[in-house]
Amino acid sequence: MDRTAYNLIIIGGGPAGLAAAVSAYDAGERSILILERDTRLGGILNQCIHNGFGLHTFQEELTGPEYAQRYIDKVVERGIEYRLDTMVMSLEMGENKLKEIMAVSEQEGLRLYSAKAVVLAMGCRERSRGALNIPGFRPAGVFSAGTAQRLVNIEGYLPGRRVVILGSGDIGLIMARRMTLEGAKVLVCAELMPYSGGLKRNIVQCLDDYHIPLKLSHTVVRIEGKERVEGVVIAEVGPDRKPIPGTEEHYDCDTLLLSVGLLPENELTITLGAEMSRVTNGPVVNESLETSVPGVFAAGNVLHVHDLVDYVSEEAGKAGESAALYIADSAELEEGAPRIPIEFEGGVRYTVPSAVAPDRVKKWLKIRFRVGDVMQNRKVALYLNGELAVAKKRRVMAPGEMEELVLTEKILDAHPDLKRIELKVEEDA
Repeated sequence: MDRTAYNLIIIGGGPAGLAAAVSAYDAGERSILILERDTRLGGILNQCIHNGFGLHTFQEELTGPEYAQRYIDKVVERGIEYRLDTMVMSLEMGENKLKEIMAVSEQEGLRLYSAKAVVLAMGCRERSRGALNIPGFRPAGVFSAGTAQRLVNIEGYLPGRRVVILGSGDIGLIMARRMTLEGAKVLVCAELMPYSGGLKRNIVQCLDDYHIPLKLSHTVVRIEGKERVEGVVIAEVGPDRKPIPGTEEHYDCDTLLLSVGLLPENELTITLGAEMSRVTNGPVVNESLETSVPGVFAAGNVLHVHDLVDYVSEEAGKAGESAALYIADSAELEEGAPRIPIEFEGGVRYTVPSAVAPDRVKKWLKIRFRVGDVMQNRKVALYLNGELAVAKKRRVMAPGEMEELVLTEKILDAHPDLKRIELKVEEDA
């Protein structure tokens, strides 16, 4: 089977893939192909018809489709090639460090591609009911929040009239408002953890504004009904996340929406053999957003789940630029050159990147991270060789909102013999 060769292939045509392609083109690369399994570019943004996108990137408030169209226009204006309805089946390392991709589509059948560099931008998927072990039958009326969003916003169907939502991720919060606006009654939003997994603004705008109760430290313990959901029972959970007997509450409803977490789509990444993070379920990357496989970069929700698409675009822009530079001069890290892991403590769950080669940082580097619990009155500090280099005060930090620190080239130049990088969350005196 003949192989079609490109310098850069981007797997995924959502916000990450589009931004990576535009950035790589602007960095000088012209041989680019985007492979997208859906019938259109834009990814999940096409069904996110609410506003709140683009405030950081475009300094104006846009809907999801409007935000996606801005980047689609950039791709079209630059003449970047893309294939729709194309599913990537495998990604492997070939000879001479080329990456070999097998993809299938209805129009072209099975096709083989080769590339000098690849950007992984496959996004993420929702965790299903099967991962939750909720007792009860398997009646109609149980949907993931994203599926319900597509049914309402794209297909024009209303999944139900009386709704209970399990999980307070951003999609679930947004769908609480959307279902209410479409005439449904959202009875309650139950969250297993003692804090919400969504942005504070979404709690206010989607629950508080519509008088929808949010019950923290609660979960669904039973689904009633055989053919169709007839009701659910929720109960309070203790510190061990197990239901507390005697706290059960029954809700008559016909629909249960699940907003219980997102999983990066990393089957291809794992098969390729890239080092993976147990915390993010995404690949481990360096300051160039390059995985442990040379020439393979990752960005967006396939790397770690984001709360703002603006951050996805910024991160993917970095990945696309890094891929273009890799192609231009085979800018692999020299054997034996120092790559320093970022150590963290004080409640930090992970960092992206996880390691830094100081001589590769040009101008600045954003270190993004999440904390594992709600924290108040903290100082986030970055230490280089034990010396405080960057710090900022945070009145409130929560797991649902990503944090960041900026490490500049100037700061790194002041530490020429850098051997240790530490990120700490400390009490703010």
